[in-house]
Amino acid sequence: MNAYIYIENGIYLQAKAFGKGGSAFGELVFNTSATGYEEIISDPSYAGQFIIFTMPEIGIVGINENDKESSKIHASGIFVRNFNNEPSNFRSQMSLEDYFLQNGKFGVYDIDTRFLTKMLRDQGSLRAFVSTQISDKAALKKALSESARIEEINYVSIVSTKAPYKHTSGRWDAARGSYAQPASCGKKIAVIDYGVKRNILNELCDLGLGVEVFPHDVTAESLIAKLKEGQIDGVFLSNGPGEPRMLKEEIVQIKKMVEARVPIFGICLGHQLLSNAMGYETYKLKFGQHGANHPVQNLRTKSIEITAQNHNYNVPETIAQICEITHRNLFDGTIEGVRYKDYPVFSVQHHPEASAGPTESKYIFKEFLEIL
Repeated sequence: MNAYIYIENGIYLQAKAFGKGGSAFGELVFNTSATGYEEIISDPSYAGQFIIFTMPEIGIVGINENDKESSKIHASGIFVRNFNNEPSNFRSQMSLEDYFLQNGKFGVYDIDTRFLTKMLRDQGSLRAFVSTQISDKAALKKALSESARIEEINYVSIVSTKAPYKHTSGRWDAARGSYAQPASCGKKIAVIDYGVKRNILNELCDLGLGVEVFPHDVTAESLIAKLKEGQIDGVFLSNGPGEPRMLKEEIVQIKKMVEARVPIFGICLGHQLLSNAMGYETYKLKFGQHGANHPVQNLRTKSIEITAQNHNYNVPETIAQICEITHRNLFDGTIEGVRYKDYPVFSVQHHPEASAGPTESKYIFKEFLEIL
Protein backbone atom coordinates (compact mmCIF):
# COMPACT_ATOMS: atom_id res chain seq x y z
CA MET A 1 0.00 0.00 0.00
CA ASN A 2 1.00 3.61 -0.43
CA ALA A 3 1.05 5.78 2.67
CA TYR A 4 0.58 9.57 2.62
CA ILE A 5 1.92 11.70 5.46
CA TYR A 6 1.20 15.29 6.38
CA ILE A 7 3.21 16.88 9.21
CA GLU A 8 2.05 20.05 10.94
CA ASN A 9 5.13 21.98 9.77
CA GLY A 10 3.77 21.63 6.21
CA ILE A 11 5.89 18.69 5.06
CA TYR A 12 4.06 16.19 2.83
CA LEU A 13 5.59 12.76 2.19
CA GLN A 14 4.73 9.53 0.40
CA ALA A 15 5.94 6.11 1.54
CA LYS A 16 4.81 2.49 1.74
CA ALA A 17 2.65 0.88 4.41
CA PHE A 18 2.22 -2.59 5.94
CA GLY A 19 -0.51 -3.95 8.18
CA LYS A 20 -4.22 -3.19 7.99
CA GLY A 21 -4.11 0.28 6.47
CA GLY A 22 -6.44 3.17 7.23
CA SER A 23 -5.85 6.59 8.76
CA ALA A 24 -4.30 7.68 12.04
CA PHE A 25 -3.01 10.82 13.75
CA GLY A 26 -0.46 11.26 16.48
CA GLU A 27 2.68 12.92 17.75
CA LEU A 28 6.00 11.98 16.10
CA VAL A 29 8.79 10.76 18.39
CA PHE A 30 12.06 9.03 17.52
CA ASN A 31 13.47 6.03 19.39
CA THR A 32 17.21 5.30 19.27
CA SER A 33 17.10 1.70 20.54
CA ALA A 34 19.05 -0.83 18.49
CA THR A 35 17.00 -3.80 19.77
CA GLY A 36 13.68 -4.50 21.46
CA TYR A 37 11.24 -3.15 18.87
CA GLU A 38 8.49 -5.53 20.04
CA GLU A 39 8.72 -4.24 23.62
CA ILE A 40 8.67 -0.66 22.34
CA ILE A 41 5.68 -1.13 20.05
CA SER A 42 3.65 -2.82 22.83
CA ASP A 43 4.53 -0.22 25.50
CA PRO A 44 1.27 1.57 26.51
CA SER A 45 3.26 4.78 27.09
CA TYR A 46 3.37 5.30 23.30
CA ALA A 47 -0.40 5.74 23.00
CA GLY A 48 -1.11 8.72 20.76
CA GLN A 49 2.34 8.68 19.16
CA PHE A 50 4.04 7.50 15.97
CA ILE A 51 7.38 5.85 16.77
CA ILE A 52 10.20 6.63 14.34
CA PHE A 53 12.90 3.97 14.69
CA THR A 54 16.45 5.20 14.06
CA MET A 55 17.50 1.53 13.79
CA PRO A 56 17.11 1.04 10.00
CA GLU A 57 16.16 -2.67 9.98
CA ILE A 58 12.92 -3.56 11.78
CA GLY A 59 11.09 -6.90 11.73
CA ILE A 60 14.04 -9.31 11.57
CA VAL A 61 13.33 -11.18 14.83
CA GLY A 62 9.54 -11.26 14.34
CA ILE A 63 7.11 -11.23 17.26
CA ASN A 64 6.59 -13.63 20.17
CA GLU A 65 4.12 -13.66 23.06
CA ASN A 66 6.77 -13.59 25.79
CA ASP A 67 8.35 -10.26 24.81
CA LYS A 68 5.19 -8.15 24.75
CA GLU A 69 4.89 -5.37 27.34
CA SER A 70 1.09 -5.38 27.05
CA SER A 71 -1.65 -7.23 25.23
CA LYS A 72 -1.71 -5.01 22.12
CA ILE A 73 -0.22 -2.12 20.16
CA HIS A 74 -1.11 1.22 21.77
CA ALA A 75 0.99 3.48 19.51
CA SER A 76 -0.64 5.25 16.58
CA GLY A 77 1.85 3.47 14.31
CA ILE A 78 5.54 3.16 13.47
CA PHE A 79 7.93 4.58 10.86
CA VAL A 80 10.85 2.40 9.70
CA ARG A 81 13.50 2.65 7.00
CA ASN A 82 13.55 -1.00 5.94
CA PHE A 83 10.65 -3.31 6.79
CA ASN A 84 11.55 -7.00 7.13
CA ASN A 85 8.60 -9.37 7.01
CA GLU A 86 10.49 -12.66 6.94
CA PRO A 87 11.65 -13.15 10.56
CA SER A 88 14.80 -15.12 11.24
CA ASN A 89 14.74 -16.03 14.93
CA PHE A 90 13.97 -19.32 16.71
CA ARG A 91 11.63 -17.55 19.18
CA SER A 92 9.50 -15.86 16.51
CA GLN A 93 5.82 -16.83 16.46
CA MET A 94 4.56 -14.39 13.83
CA SER A 95 5.79 -11.72 11.46
CA LEU A 96 5.66 -8.02 12.27
CA GLU A 97 2.99 -7.48 9.60
CA ASP A 98 0.79 -10.24 11.07
CA TYR A 99 1.12 -8.55 14.45
CA PHE A 100 -0.07 -5.24 13.00
CA LEU A 101 -2.92 -6.96 11.15
CA GLN A 102 -3.93 -8.66 14.40
CA ASN A 103 -4.06 -5.25 16.10
CA GLY A 104 -5.80 -3.42 13.24
CA LYS A 105 -2.88 -0.98 12.87
CA PHE A 106 -0.39 -0.10 10.16
CA GLY A 107 3.24 0.92 9.90
CA VAL A 108 5.09 3.10 7.40
CA TYR A 109 8.33 2.08 5.65
CA ASP A 110 10.60 3.05 2.77
CA ILE A 111 11.00 6.49 4.29
CA ASP A 112 14.04 8.50 5.34
CA THR A 113 13.91 8.07 9.13
CA ARG A 114 17.20 9.96 9.54
CA PHE A 115 15.63 13.03 7.92
CA LEU A 116 12.61 12.79 10.23
CA THR A 117 14.80 12.33 13.31
CA LYS A 118 16.90 15.39 12.47
CA MET A 119 13.74 17.38 11.84
CA LEU A 120 12.33 16.54 15.30
CA ARG A 121 15.70 17.19 16.93
CA ASP A 122 15.80 20.67 15.38
CA GLN A 123 12.13 21.66 15.46
CA GLY A 124 10.79 19.72 18.43
CA SER A 125 7.76 17.42 18.68
CA LEU A 126 5.40 17.59 15.71
CA ARG A 127 2.00 16.09 14.97
CA ALA A 128 1.21 14.12 11.83
CA PHE A 129 -1.72 12.58 10.01
CA VAL A 130 -1.00 9.38 8.08
CA SER A 131 -3.35 7.60 5.70
CA THR A 132 -3.42 4.80 3.16
CA GLN A 133 -6.83 6.07 2.00
CA ILE A 134 -6.33 9.84 1.60
CA SER A 135 -3.59 11.11 -0.72
CA ASP A 136 -4.57 14.75 -1.21
CA LYS A 137 -2.31 17.10 0.73
CA ALA A 138 -5.06 19.60 1.50
CA ALA A 139 -7.38 16.85 2.77
CA LEU A 140 -4.63 15.44 5.01
CA LYS A 141 -3.89 18.91 6.37
CA LYS A 142 -7.58 19.42 7.17
CA ALA A 143 -7.80 16.02 8.88
CA LEU A 144 -4.78 16.86 11.05
CA SER A 145 -6.20 20.26 12.00
CA GLU A 146 -9.42 18.57 13.14
CA SER A 147 -7.67 15.90 15.21
CA ALA A 148 -7.03 16.29 18.93
CA ARG A 149 -3.62 17.10 20.36
CA ILE A 150 -2.02 14.59 22.70
CA GLU A 151 -2.54 17.08 25.55
CA GLU A 152 -6.30 16.94 24.97
CA ILE A 153 -6.84 13.18 25.27
CA ASN A 154 -6.77 11.17 28.49
CA TYR A 155 -4.86 8.19 27.12
CA VAL A 156 -4.38 6.78 30.64
CA SER A 157 -8.09 6.07 30.92
CA ILE A 158 -7.83 4.13 27.63
CA VAL A 159 -4.79 1.97 28.43
CA SER A 160 -5.38 1.32 32.16
CA THR A 161 -6.89 -1.94 33.37
CA LYS A 162 -10.64 -1.82 33.99
CA ALA A 163 -10.57 -4.16 37.00
CA PRO A 164 -8.00 -5.16 39.65
CA TYR A 165 -5.90 -8.28 39.06
CA LYS A 166 -2.92 -10.04 40.62
CA HIS A 167 0.39 -10.47 38.82
CA THR A 168 2.48 -13.48 39.88
CA SER A 169 5.29 -14.05 37.36
CA GLY A 170 8.85 -12.84 37.87
CA ARG A 171 11.49 -11.96 35.32
CA TRP A 172 12.15 -13.99 32.16
CA ASP A 173 14.44 -17.00 32.63
CA ALA A 174 16.16 -17.45 29.27
CA ALA A 175 17.69 -20.79 30.26
CA ARG A 176 14.28 -22.28 31.10
CA GLY A 177 12.37 -20.38 28.44
CA SER A 178 9.74 -19.25 30.94
CA TYR A 179 8.99 -16.64 33.58
CA ALA A 180 10.24 -17.29 37.12
CA GLN A 181 7.85 -17.94 40.02
CA PRO A 182 9.63 -16.23 42.94
CA ALA A 183 9.11 -17.06 46.60
CA SER A 184 7.26 -14.47 48.71
CA CYS A 185 9.18 -11.97 50.82
CA GLY A 186 6.05 -11.26 52.89
CA LYS A 187 5.41 -7.77 51.54
CA LYS A 188 2.52 -6.74 49.28
CA ILE A 189 2.03 -3.68 47.09
CA ALA A 190 -0.70 -2.01 45.10
CA VAL A 191 0.28 -1.01 41.56
CA ILE A 192 -1.71 1.87 40.09
CA ASP A 193 -1.90 1.16 36.37
CA TYR A 194 -1.47 4.29 34.27
CA GLY A 195 -0.17 2.13 31.41
CA VAL A 196 2.12 -0.30 33.21
CA LYS A 197 4.66 -2.43 31.32
CA ARG A 198 4.55 -6.16 32.04
CA ASN A 199 8.28 -6.33 32.76
CA ILE A 200 7.98 -3.72 35.51
CA LEU A 201 5.45 -6.01 37.17
CA ASN A 202 7.85 -8.92 36.65
CA GLU A 203 10.67 -7.08 38.42
CA LEU A 204 8.41 -6.20 41.36
CA CYS A 205 7.34 -9.84 41.64
CA ASP A 206 10.95 -10.97 41.37
CA LEU A 207 11.62 -9.21 44.67
CA GLY A 208 9.11 -11.57 46.26
CA LEU A 209 6.43 -8.89 46.51
CA GLY A 210 2.76 -9.73 46.28
CA VAL A 211 1.56 -7.53 43.39
CA GLU A 212 -2.04 -6.44 42.82
CA VAL A 213 -2.75 -4.05 39.95
CA PHE A 214 -5.52 -1.44 40.23
CA PRO A 215 -7.17 0.89 37.68
CA HIS A 216 -5.92 4.46 37.34
CA ASP A 217 -8.95 5.84 39.18
CA VAL A 218 -8.53 3.82 42.38
CA THR A 219 -9.06 6.10 45.39
CA ALA A 220 -6.45 7.02 47.94
CA GLU A 221 -8.92 6.23 50.72
CA SER A 222 -9.28 2.61 49.61
CA LEU A 223 -5.51 2.07 49.39
CA ILE A 224 -4.84 3.82 52.71
CA ALA A 225 -7.46 1.53 54.28
CA LYS A 226 -5.70 -1.52 52.79
CA LEU A 227 -2.40 -0.27 54.22
CA LYS A 228 -3.88 0.14 57.71
CA GLU A 229 -5.45 -3.32 57.53
CA GLY A 230 -2.14 -4.89 56.52
CA GLN A 231 -3.34 -5.90 53.04
CA ILE A 232 -0.60 -3.85 51.37
CA ASP A 233 2.70 -2.31 52.50
CA GLY A 234 3.13 0.33 49.81
CA VAL A 235 2.07 1.72 46.44
CA PHE A 236 3.78 1.75 43.06
CA LEU A 237 2.88 4.43 40.48
CA SER A 238 3.43 3.13 36.94
CA ASN A 239 4.57 4.54 33.64
CA GLY A 240 1.96 5.67 31.13
CA PRO A 241 1.13 7.94 28.18
CA GLY A 242 0.16 11.54 27.64
CA GLU A 243 0.31 14.89 29.41
CA PRO A 244 0.64 14.37 33.20
CA ARG A 245 -0.95 17.67 34.20
CA MET A 246 -4.31 16.74 32.71
CA LEU A 247 -4.67 13.83 35.17
CA LYS A 248 -6.06 16.14 37.83
CA GLU A 249 -8.00 13.56 39.83
CA GLU A 250 -5.09 11.11 39.86
CA ILE A 251 -2.85 13.92 41.16
CA VAL A 252 -5.31 14.65 43.97
CA GLN A 253 -5.36 10.98 45.00
CA ILE A 254 -1.55 10.75 44.99
CA LYS A 255 -1.28 13.85 47.18
CA LYS A 256 -3.59 12.24 49.73
CA MET A 257 -1.41 9.11 49.82
CA VAL A 258 1.77 11.13 50.25
CA GLU A 259 0.22 13.10 53.12
CA ALA A 260 -0.82 9.81 54.75
CA ARG A 261 2.86 8.76 54.55
CA VAL A 262 2.20 5.77 52.33
CA PRO A 263 5.50 4.31 51.03
CA ILE A 264 5.50 5.13 47.29
CA PHE A 265 7.75 4.37 44.32
CA GLY A 266 7.07 5.94 40.92
CA ILE A 267 8.50 5.36 37.45
CA CYS A 268 8.16 7.70 34.43
CA LEU A 269 4.56 9.04 34.45
CA GLY A 270 4.35 8.02 38.12
CA HIS A 271 7.47 10.14 38.76
CA GLN A 272 5.86 13.10 36.98
CA LEU A 273 2.52 12.74 38.76
CA LEU A 274 4.28 12.76 42.14
CA SER A 275 5.96 16.04 41.23
CA ASN A 276 2.63 17.59 40.24
CA ALA A 277 1.00 16.26 43.42
CA MET A 278 3.66 18.03 45.48
CA GLY A 279 2.99 21.34 43.69
CA TYR A 280 5.88 21.28 41.21
CA GLU A 281 4.39 21.29 37.72
CA THR A 282 5.99 19.22 34.98
CA TYR A 283 6.97 20.72 31.63
CA LYS A 284 7.30 19.37 28.08
CA LEU A 285 10.72 18.66 26.60
CA LYS A 286 11.60 19.77 23.07
CA PHE A 287 11.53 16.24 21.60
CA GLY A 288 11.60 13.95 24.65
CA GLN A 289 13.87 11.05 25.52
CA HIS A 290 13.17 7.73 23.78
CA GLY A 291 15.74 4.94 23.57
CA ALA A 292 17.69 2.24 25.40
CA ASN A 293 21.10 3.93 25.28
CA HIS A 294 20.76 7.06 27.43
CA PRO A 295 23.47 7.75 30.06
CA VAL A 296 22.26 8.64 33.54
CA GLN A 297 24.47 9.44 36.52
CA ASN A 298 23.63 8.21 40.00
CA LEU A 299 24.60 11.29 42.01
CA ARG A 300 24.98 9.27 45.21
CA THR A 301 27.50 6.76 43.86
CA LYS A 302 28.81 8.86 40.92
CA SER A 303 28.40 5.79 38.70
CA ILE A 304 27.01 6.13 35.18
CA GLU A 305 24.20 3.82 34.05
CA ILE A 306 22.98 3.22 30.51
CA THR A 307 19.20 3.41 30.69
CA ALA A 308 15.96 2.97 28.77
CA GLN A 309 13.86 6.11 28.35
CA ASN A 310 10.41 6.95 27.05
CA HIS A 311 9.01 10.33 28.00
CA ASN A 312 8.19 13.78 26.64
CA TYR A 313 7.72 15.50 30.01
CA ASN A 314 9.98 16.17 32.98
CA VAL A 315 9.98 17.52 36.53
CA PRO A 316 11.25 21.07 37.21
CA GLU A 317 14.58 21.99 38.84
CA THR A 318 12.71 23.75 41.66
CA ILE A 319 11.68 20.35 43.04
CA ALA A 320 15.13 20.30 44.71
CA GLN A 321 13.49 22.43 47.44
CA ILE A 322 11.73 19.33 48.76
CA CYS A 323 13.78 16.49 47.24
CA GLU A 324 17.24 15.11 47.01
CA ILE A 325 18.12 14.85 43.31
CA THR A 326 19.47 11.31 42.98
CA HIS A 327 19.93 10.92 39.19
CA ARG A 328 20.64 13.15 36.20
CA ASN A 329 20.49 12.58 32.46
CA LEU A 330 23.92 13.17 30.91
CA PHE A 331 22.46 14.01 27.48
CA ASP A 332 20.60 17.13 28.57
CA GLY A 333 21.16 17.46 32.33
CA THR A 334 17.49 16.93 33.24
CA ILE A 335 16.41 15.33 36.50
CA GLU A 336 16.12 11.53 36.32
CA GLY A 337 15.47 10.59 39.94
CA VAL A 338 14.40 12.13 43.26
CA ARG A 339 13.96 11.09 46.87
CA TYR A 340 11.53 13.21 48.90
CA LYS A 341 13.06 14.56 52.10
CA ASP A 342 10.11 14.29 54.47
CA TYR A 343 8.29 11.22 53.11
CA PRO A 344 8.99 7.53 52.34
CA VAL A 345 8.65 8.37 48.66
CA PHE A 346 11.04 8.23 45.70
CA SER A 347 10.80 8.07 41.92
CA VAL A 348 12.81 7.83 38.70
CA GLN A 349 12.17 9.08 35.18
CA HIS A 350 13.90 6.25 33.31
CA HIS A 351 12.78 2.60 33.11
CA PRO A 352 15.03 0.53 35.40
CA GLU A 353 13.53 -2.80 34.30
CA ALA A 354 14.60 -2.07 30.70
CA SER A 355 13.54 -5.26 28.97
CA ALA A 356 15.20 -6.24 26.68
CA GLY A 357 18.01 -4.20 28.23
CA PRO A 358 20.10 -2.50 29.56
CA THR A 359 19.87 -3.84 33.12
CA GLU A 360 22.23 -1.76 35.25
CA SER A 361 19.47 0.26 36.96
CA LYS A 362 17.60 -2.75 38.37
CA TYR A 363 18.96 -2.05 41.87
CA ILE A 364 16.31 0.68 42.13
CA PHE A 365 13.61 -1.96 42.67
CA LYS A 366 15.55 -3.22 45.71
CA GLU A 367 15.53 0.30 47.12
CA PHE A 368 11.72 0.15 47.07
CA LEU A 369 11.86 -3.10 49.05
CA GLU A 370 14.13 -1.40 51.61
CA ILE A 371 11.62 1.42 52.06
CA LEU A 372 8.79 -1.08 52.51
